[in-house]
This record gives sequence, C-alpha cells and structure tokens, in this order.
Amino acid sequence: MDTEETRRQVRTLMDRAEITDLLDRYLRSLDEGVIDEEWARAFHTEDVTAEMPIGTVHGRDALTAHVRRAMALFDRTVHLGTNTVVDVDGGRATARGAQLSTHVLADGSGGVFVSAGHTETELVRTAAGWRISASALRVAWTWGTPPRLPGDFAPARTDEDWAGAAHGSADRDSVNDASVTRQGPVSRSST
Repeated sequence: MDTEETRRQVRTLMDRAEITDLLDRYLRSLDEGVIDEEWARAFHTEDVTAEMPIGTVHGRDALTAHVRRAMALFDRTVHLGTNTVVDVDGGRATARGAQLSTHVLADGSGGVFVSAGHTETELVRTAAGWRISASALRVAWTWGTPPRLPGDFAPARTDEDWAGAAHGSADRDSVNDASVTRQGPVSRSST
C-alpha cells in the first residue's frame, strides 16, 4: 500500500469518526434541552431540510424553532442512536442508522411515549467541520401515549398514523396493555 492510499484511508476513517461523533452529540443535545442558534450552527447547514414525524422543515432557523417547540412537549427524554453506517464521498456523506427515543410527556400525566425508527442523514464538509444538510426519521413503531400536538403545530397525528402517515396503513398489536404501532421497512426516495 502506498502513502497516498494510506492517507486516503486514514482521512476516510477520520471522517467517519467525526460524523458519528456529530450524530451522537446531536442526539444527546436533544436530551440536554439547549436548542438555540449556537446549537443549530453546531449541527446543521443554513439550508438544512429535516423530515420528522411531526412535519418537514426547511432552513436552520425553521428547524431550530420546530425542534424547540417539539421538545417542549416532553418533560424528559432519552434519544439513542445506533448501527450507523457512514459512506463518505469527498466532501459529502450519508449516514443511515437506528434511533430509539423515550419521552416523558410534559402534560403532567407522567405518560411515556417511545418511538423507534430509522434515520437517513446527508452531511457536507464545511469550514467548521461536518454538518447535517438533510435528515429524515422514519418511525417503524411506537409504544405508549403520543403527545397532544397544538393545532397549529403540524398536521394532526392519531395513534394509528403517528408511525408515519406517508407509509400506508399500520397494524396494531397489544403489548402489556399499551398500544404499539408498526410500519413496514423504510422507503427510499430517489432524490
């Protein structure tokens, strides 16, 4: 193996480590609850697009407001990301992984809402390091009581379609007297 090939492999390994660290810090930041402009710049490009179960937003400012409002629905959260596969192509990268999110509702009920799904993230290398330029969370299943969204927040979700209205009908099972909503595999867009 020549020196140039070794450098390329080391650069790829460093990129993967930096991207994995960015995604891990992003999930931890949701649990820490400081969602402001500095937070947004640390993780996202200015023109980021984010597709979430409670709506799709475009632009860093809109994302910051949306995430701040969404996280206010919960008293406490724990977000876990795992099985991340990172593919780097020069100054661009994709990351696909799994996410498990546990939420204690802020409505005083003590209710718990858990969602699990798959993430697809596009990243770009910037002067400040890797940043998320597009992301999608496709929920595969949920358990517990979903939060009640304010009417002006996003299209209303019912228990049946919280797992992703765009992915067709969901079938329901009962687990320990709580509802679980399942959906099929993540669909891939051609964009």
